[in-house]
Amino acid sequence: MNHPDAIRAARSMLFVPGSRPDRYDKAAAAGADTVVVDLEDAVAADAKAEARLAALAWPGIGGAVLRVNSVGTAWHADDVESIRARAVSGDAPLAVMLPKADAATVAEAADGLPDGMVLIALIESARGIRDADTVADHPSVGRLVFGSVDYALDVSVSPRSPGEDELLFARSTLVNASRAAALPAPVDGVTVGLDDPDAVERDARRGRDLGFGGKLCLHPRQVSPIHRAFAPTDADVDWARRVVAAVERSDEGAFRLDGEVVDAPRMAQARHILALVG
Repeated sequence: MNHPDAIRAARSMLFVPGSRPDRYDKAAAAGADTVVVDLEDAVAADAKAEARLAALAWPGIGGAVLRVNSVGTAWHADDVESIRARAVSGDAPLAVMLPKADAATVAEAADGLPDGMVLIALIESARGIRDADTVADHPSVGRLVFGSVDYALDVSVSPRSPGEDELLFARSTLVNASRAAALPAPVDGVTVGLDDPDAVERDARRGRDLGFGGKLCLHPRQVSPIHRAFAPTDADVDWARRVVAAVERSDEGAFRLDGEVVDAPRMAQARHILALVG
């Protein structure tokens, strides 16, 4: 399936509550690569129907992601049916984010959605991590996303520090599953602190170092730190330029630079860094 470039390349995915249509346009103007209108966690049970109507009536929904309610809830079927109805008139969302994604829920959701609708699989449970390879291989899935907060709850990780060693296995599982299925690098979970841009950038950089390609965000203030983290540093660019210059001077398959061996994989890494900065 040819998944939208906006989904494949997104570094930042900014949530906006479906129950706050007054914030939709503000979210779209915040500079995030993708806006996710949330019908799930951010919306109270008695506001679900109204939020669904507002989200699908928003003129910008065709360029946004819609997070539906999870399979098995009282609202999932209505979410899917509404998306199908809107797709007939060409007003469907760019993609659907499916919470509590695992092999069974992805198969069920994909079967109910319009043909060609891209699923973003939000993996946030032990079952989801167990099924990561199967989920990534599903033809409707365009990207994996880590629901780190819910996953930490599911596996009883301390809520005080879910992000370092405690979640390393889950994060690495998603990175490997994405690569094996030829998906773009997965999107890391949120940083719950809203007033510490340094913490957001630090978390995003750690995710990048683990192999993630983006990060979820809860507030427009988190967008810029995330973009900085996923951009090559000046030191990265300087190293890459020196590697490429050395390659042009060398007729060997590997050579020494700064006391390190530079071989074919590192040459490819250098070219990738320079491609990111144009």
